[in-house]
Amino acid sequence: MRRRKTPWVSYLIIAAGSVMMIFPFLDMIFSSFKGADEYNRMSYSLLPDSFRWDNYRQAIESLQLGLLFRNSLARTVAVTALVLITSSMAAYALAKLRFRGRGFVFQFIVSTMMIPGFLFFIPNFYLVTHFPLVGGNDLLGNNGYGGLATSMLSLILPFSVSAFGIFLMRQFMMTINDAYIEAARIDGASEFRIFFTLILPMALPALATLAIFEFIGQWNEFIWALIIYSVNPELATLPVGVQMLKDHLDPSLTQPLLMAGLVMTTMPVLIVFIFLQKYYVRGMMNSGLK
Repeated sequence: MRRRKTPWVSYLIIAAGSVMMIFPFLDMIFSSFKGADEYNRMSYSLLPDSFRWDNYRQAIESLQLGLLFRNSLARTVAVTALVLITSSMAAYALAKLRFRGRGFVFQFIVSTMMIPGFLFFIPNFYLVTHFPLVGGNDLLGNNGYGGLATSMLSLILPFSVSAFGIFLMRQFMMTINDAYIEAARIDGASEFRIFFTLILPMALPALATLAIFEFIGQWNEFIWALIIYSVNPELATLPVGVQMLKDHLDPSLTQPLLMAGLVMTTMPVLIVFIFLQKYYVRGMMNSGLK
């Protein structure tokens, strides 16, 4: 009854939280249209004196946006697709197939989520640079000139399997009634046919949720991309390009250009979320994650 009498309190809290979340994003957008003198002015103003669309042209030219966007998009789409495939197949095996050690395998996969990701950077870099028979390497991975570190595969393969993705998909598939699978088996369907024609369509909300997480995470991934950039600058991604622009140009003159670059970097993520948000909410509810 109290909630019914004072709904404005809830609305006020939600509105305040929304403003706190949206304001930095709006500041980034409007700052991308400002001049250098406006950005460094002591008196703060959200809106620019005049909208300078030329900032975006200069940002595109300074950042080599075509190359960076192509690398980021190719890497993000490939990693997301691989994670969806590997996570859903592993989750189906762990949720619906009976085999010895299934519980131990799942617990081991979940336990790897507790290990900080940066601890894998050194061994992963060693693996991609000494990959056998690639980049001039011999059968033992020696005597080469970079191995996989000089190709796009170095940005993709280390992230092609996700422990969180397996956990999320497994939790969702546990909610699927086994009667559907048993009926398909009685009709003579193979496990692959059951998986691709029965399980995957039913797991679409969880797949969309995982796709959003992976797309955002891989699109914004910086440290590994920076490591590979040190080997082959042609593999630079958008986060690396924005950082390079910040390091090599005068910050007092290029802040609006950086903001323009950040806006262009953020837009693909927002577009993906807008189109998949309804599946995201449904997948989070059905996967038992509150």
